[in-house]
Amino acid sequence: MNNQLLSIHPEQETQRVVSFLKDTFAKQEIENAVIGLSGGIDSTVSFFLLQQVLPPQNIHVTHMYYFQSAFAEIEKSVLEAGIPADNIHVKSIKDAVDEAAKLNGVNETEDDKIRIGNIAARMRMIVLFDLAKKYKALVVGTENKSENLLSYFTRFGDQASDIEPIEHLYKTQVYELAKYLQVPQSIIDQNPTAGLWKGQTDEGEFGFTYEEADQVLYLALEKDISVENMIKQGLSNAEKILLWRKRNLFKHQTPYTL
Repeated sequence: MNNQLLSIHPEQETQRVVSFLKDTFAKQEIENAVIGLSGGIDSTVSFFLLQQVLPPQNIHVTHMYYFQSAFAEIEKSVLEAGIPADNIHVKSIKDAVDEAAKLNGVNETEDDKIRIGNIAARMRMIVLFDLAKKYKALVVGTENKSENLLSYFTRFGDQASDIEPIEHLYKTQVYELAKYLQVPQSIIDQNPTAGLWKGQTDEGEFGFTYEEADQVLYLALEKDISVENMIKQGLSNAEKILLWRKRNLFKHQTPYTL
């Protein structure tokens, strides 16, 4: 397949997103933002874009970890951005997640790891929106288009936000933008993970890569290309990718109403 299929103009895209963010904050008459930083590429790119919109004293960053903190991956960038120490919130959510899990008898077993991961994602949401209430801020989301189309998120968890800077960009486009924004190479190179359990990676769960998924989703949903034609073009996982999307589409359809 053509690797340039989803290529973007990073400078123009940056200007577009920054303009969107500025307009939204102005329309809502809100001057502060809260953003969760995982140490991964999506949240880092969103943070770099946010820096072009608000002064550092108006940005609150959080890093909430269940296992080991990955804040070191992004700490240098946060400090270089001039974010005040009082605006940096790094905390373990393990005790809170474990206590919440006990209410329904969830244990740290292989069978319950997805439930633990969902509780962790929703715990982060609680903290983000509480901080937003405290500081009269908007919660800045970090979801990309690939995750959204694959429904790769926890409902009422990492999907929850007030504004989404990069949800219109496929994952491979986020990588392109990251290079333009000079995101640290160590962050660009790491395997994408939601950090929901030890050793968890996005592509490990999928059984296919983001590069494959992006091309298939684009061709199927935006160009109406059939699975058969995509397979002929070398996208052997086309059916698997679209089946994943179909199986998880309910996340966009709930709650069911009359």
